[in-house]
Amino acid sequence: MKVVVVGGGFAGINLAKKLAGIDDIEITIVDKNNYNFFPPLLYQVSTAFIEPSNISYPFRRLFQMQRNLRFYLGSLERVLTDSSAIETSNGRLEYDCLVLAMGTETNYFGLENIRENALPMKSIDNALNLRNHILINMEKVTRAKDPDERKKLLTIVVAGGGPTGVEISGMIAEMGIHIIAKDYPEIGNVTGNIYLVDAGQALLGPMSKKSQNEAMKVLAGLGVKIKLHCAVKDYVDGKVILSNGDVISSATLIWASGVIAREAPGLPASSITSKGRRIIVDQFNRVSGTTNIFSIGDQCMETSDPKYPNGHPQLAQVAIQQGKLLAKNLLNLKDGKPLDAFKYHNKGTMAIIAKYKAVVDLPRGFFKGFVAWFVWLFIHIIPIAGFRNKIKLAFNWFWSFITNDPTLRLIIRPRREDEEDV
Repeated sequence: MKVVVVGGGFAGINLAKKLAGIDDIEITIVDKNNYNFFPPLLYQVSTAFIEPSNISYPFRRLFQMQRNLRFYLGSLERVLTDSSAIETSNGRLEYDCLVLAMGTETNYFGLENIRENALPMKSIDNALNLRNHILINMEKVTRAKDPDERKKLLTIVVAGGGPTGVEISGMIAEMGIHIIAKDYPEIGNVTGNIYLVDAGQALLGPMSKKSQNEAMKVLAGLGVKIKLHCAVKDYVDGKVILSNGDVISSATLIWASGVIAREAPGLPASSITSKGRRIIVDQFNRVSGTTNIFSIGDQCMETSDPKYPNGHPQLAQVAIQQGKLLAKNLLNLKDGKPLDAFKYHNKGTMAIIAKYKAVVDLPRGFFKGFVAWFVWLFIHIIPIAGFRNKIKLAFNWFWSFITNDPTLRLIIRPRREDEEDV
């Protein structure tokens, strides 16, 4: 049986690992990148805290010695349901079973100025671009004479008060306190220049009230200015325009305000939700209106789970569990056995807020502070691909936290010789 998996994130990789080494199944992972990466730690790459290589791993290295796993570099262009094939940016692939696990992309909600000028946080490229942007702006501040220009360059607006927005706001605030003063003595005190904006009534909306209150308390203590009940509506000429009429002059708008499922052209229109563009699947993750196409992870919408009638949350644990169960179901399908319905087992959610500060919501309790922060570190090391990466990440974290001085603040970007310097 030929299984083509489009997307090498949490869902796709866990499915492939479960099917590795099994006779009579050929698996091809299709991805636009030649590496798997760990999205929850992108913000630490963007703030020069860890290296991109700490959270990424080449697919071909991952699949070494696995005789039935292959990697194919390319992007999905169209699903050809009638001929059981897909068209990619690099050619055509046929399948017996197709698994769509492409995840999500940044949702700009139709705001074109924000799409063009804001800085998203969905890929390694995005993270490195943000890192360069922040470091370049710091260099500009050291040369700027106009007080208004200096303030604009130092002001950072983060749109979105979910885990990503909270985590990157806290990390940037920590940078301002512990690093900027040492690296840029010309700048002086930079606290109070970070704005975190969210349309909801609390930060970390899906988490417990205790977690929400802790996030507010810690970030406010770091000097982050939190604006709730309003959204970023536009970004024009270096001015962030909020829905309540406020205008913030800023050279940096970080967009962490929402996601939308990646497109899968060629699927029946009836199988795509109007909100969030998620693919409608049954209890076995089979795409509505098809017989041999499945979808797992953030890209799919399953409403048959009694505990989640409005669909599962778009979390890593959901993707991991769906990937593992679908692997089992594909074997059952091959052997003519009945399939098992998916039911999500919630193991809890967590978010880091700042150094030694985190929150963890478990099904039976809540805890915060250093213990939660340490658990957060440990839990995030486990899924990192490659033993060497785990060791490197653990060492880098230990050294950076102890010294308050990571050494990755490098402006590295491809450019032509005729391009202007910073």
